[in-house]
Amino acid sequence: MLLLEVISGERLAKPERGKMRVHKISNVNKALDFIASKGVKLVSIGAEEIVDGNVKMTLGMIWTIILRFAIQDISVEETSAKEGLLLWCQRKTAPYKNVNIQNFHISWKDGLGFCALIHRHRPELIDYGKLRKDDPLTNLNTAFDVAEKYLDIPKMLDAEDIVGTARPDEKAIMTYVSSFYHAFSGAQKAETAANRICKVLAVNQENEQLMEDYEKLASDLLEWIRRTIPWLENRAPENTMHAMQQKLEDFRDYRRLHKPPKVQEKCQLEINFNTLQTKLRLSNRPAFMPSEGRMVSDINNAWGCLEQAEKGYEEWLLNEIRRLERLDHLAEKFRQKASIHEAWTDGKEAMLRQKDYETATLSEIKALLKKHEAFESDLAAHQDRVEQIAAIAQELNELDYYDSPSVNARCQKICDQWDNLGALTQKRREALERTEKLLETIDQLYLEYAKRAAPFNNWMEGAMEDLQDTFIVHTIEEIQGLTTAHEQFKATLPDADKERLAILGIHNEVSKIVQTYHVNMAGTNPYTTITPQEINGKWDHVRQLVPRRDQALTEEHARQQHNERLRKQFGAQANVIGPWIQTKMEEIGRISIEMHGTLEDQLSHLRQYEKSIVNYKPKIDQLEGDHQLIQEALIFDNKHTNYTMEHIRVGWEQLLTTIARTINEVENQILTRDAKGISQEQMNEFRASFNHFDRKKTGMMDTDDFRACLISMGYNMGEAEFARIMSIVDPNRLGVVTFQAFIDFMSRETADTDTADQVMASFKILAGDKNYITMDELRRELPPDQAEYCIARMAPYAGPDAVPGALDYMSFSTALYGESDL
Repeated sequence: MLLLEVISGERLAKPERGKMRVHKISNVNKALDFIASKGVKLVSIGAEEIVDGNVKMTLGMIWTIILRFAIQDISVEETSAKEGLLLWCQRKTAPYKNVNIQNFHISWKDGLGFCALIHRHRPELIDYGKLRKDDPLTNLNTAFDVAEKYLDIPKMLDAEDIVGTARPDEKAIMTYVSSFYHAFSGAQKAETAANRICKVLAVNQENEQLMEDYEKLASDLLEWIRRTIPWLENRAPENTMHAMQQKLEDFRDYRRLHKPPKVQEKCQLEINFNTLQTKLRLSNRPAFMPSEGRMVSDINNAWGCLEQAEKGYEEWLLNEIRRLERLDHLAEKFRQKASIHEAWTDGKEAMLRQKDYETATLSEIKALLKKHEAFESDLAAHQDRVEQIAAIAQELNELDYYDSPSVNARCQKICDQWDNLGALTQKRREALERTEKLLETIDQLYLEYAKRAAPFNNWMEGAMEDLQDTFIVHTIEEIQGLTTAHEQFKATLPDADKERLAILGIHNEVSKIVQTYHVNMAGTNPYTTITPQEINGKWDHVRQLVPRRDQALTEEHARQQHNERLRKQFGAQANVIGPWIQTKMEEIGRISIEMHGTLEDQLSHLRQYEKSIVNYKPKIDQLEGDHQLIQEALIFDNKHTNYTMEHIRVGWEQLLTTIARTINEVENQILTRDAKGISQEQMNEFRASFNHFDRKKTGMMDTDDFRACLISMGYNMGEAEFARIMSIVDPNRLGVVTFQAFIDFMSRETADTDTADQVMASFKILAGDKNYITMDELRRELPPDQAEYCIARMAPYAGPDAVPGALDYMSFSTALYGESDL
């Protein structure tokens, strides 16, 4: 029934779901009835034989289905299905050498017929020129593989069977060839239809695939959880340690190998679900609702049960293993602790009986005492191990351990040896302490020498380092501070010499004691490596370095005095030039706002002012020279002025730029006045109005001041009109109106200017009242350069009355005034 639904594209009646023979016969009869409904006569084929597995009947029914649904529909020039299919094969393979299709058996044995059909429709899949008629196996396998891989035609035939059979099965060949017919005859139509359908169904297919993937992944994961939880809940105990350890190893394999991929699958499942819901929402599809029991929440609940079972199983495993380990572990623990203790005590008695302290120095005695104290600490630490050994032996006795006699004997030996070690330890400590007191007097002198020699040696090394250290100063105050510190250092030298003599006296006293009491001193002072010879040598070096430092400080003091003179010289000039530049900047600002007289008078006054500024340049150059001297002397700061050369340069450049810009603004006002025909009285009126409403005296009006200015001049406007005016005077939306923008706006408002309509009317006069103008007319009426300018930019006229060379002066006129693209 499924095969018939797939091959016919139709739905059959609902099948019986039972497993009894009557249900199976009913389903087969439904299939046979469907075949009969398609006009196929079924001779001697019954449902009972099919259900009973009659091979001949089953194969006969399959051939009937193939013949009806795969071959019967083939029609070429009104022939029967078989003849039509044969005729189609003959026509398609006619151009190919060594191919002669006459039937559906021996004509196909060499494989060239199959290859020719594929090459005829898909020449890129097979290199037909390389095929040989005497190699049928290669030809057949090539055709079958290509058909299966690229044409989606299943490999129905076996190459060896075809070659090894005198007459290949006609039905099998015919069925396989019909697949090529269906694949190729409708390829173009199918491709067009498929493309159309793909565009419509692409989103649904992708979403359905995601749904199928989610359902499958959810089912697989839930099934794995269902199988795993009973295994984790199995608490059947084992009698041997090996068996329990194997269970623990299986559980670790589960944790290490089996569970991580499932954790990844669970994560991927949630990602797929969220991705699917997002895609459905974006494509206006209803949200995806998984099958019952396969929601993400269901999977999370099942996963929680799995982890709970896993936790309980692990705890049970560990408790069982600990229970079985106890008895085996006690005996091994006794042996290990006894062996460790015996290894530790080996040689300890001989060490405690040594008399190495009789020839030792005080430092060696102290070292031996510390070593003995460490041994006593170690001995005390091992007390716990001895007690543990006795406790384990007692527990083994209580549990009737089979080897208790040997355990008891070994334990008794360990306890006896432990008591002996304690007695020897106390005896050796008393001997060491007596020897220590004999050498303490000499050691105290050594210690005092070391305590005083070390800081004195450090003081001398620090003094030598300071006396030889190079110094970098930038002011005379800094060199004076260094000189003061050096004088203070020289004042400490007499006290230092007294300390040196006292240290040497301690060393001499030690020498007297050694000679008087014949003490065995097998080495130098253990507390320091500083010798009297080193102290005397470094002291002599310090005394040599002091006069050299005096000379270096004197030379640097002279250099800093010279640098201070340079600073004062630069500061005096900079403190005059800096304020002068600031004053001139303020004067120019006032001049630009409070201009009187005609624009020409103002321009003349500004140029004279500019000349006076330029004449100040030599003083700037002189300051540059002083700055050069300061740089060469590596002077980086100057407390005599807040001005740097960079500040002066920037101020000077801003001053020159400001006067030049102010002059340029007046020149532009003259150009505007002359071009727009504005009288001097109007210009003065504009200036007076601007200055009045420039309340902050910055040379610019803000938005509110500009609105008040317009209202005072008689403008009555709403917000839209004011916004239009602001877009003209403030195109960059800075929120301010400059005087030049104000003049341009007022000149446009008061002057008679040309418009696009006026220019268009002028062109129409030149064209003799036509809607277009010719190149000859432009060259005749306009100067040559302006005529060529118009010709290069005017578009060809496209009206119904156009003539060769006609140009569109109307669009050109609007473009001149920005109403269209030029």
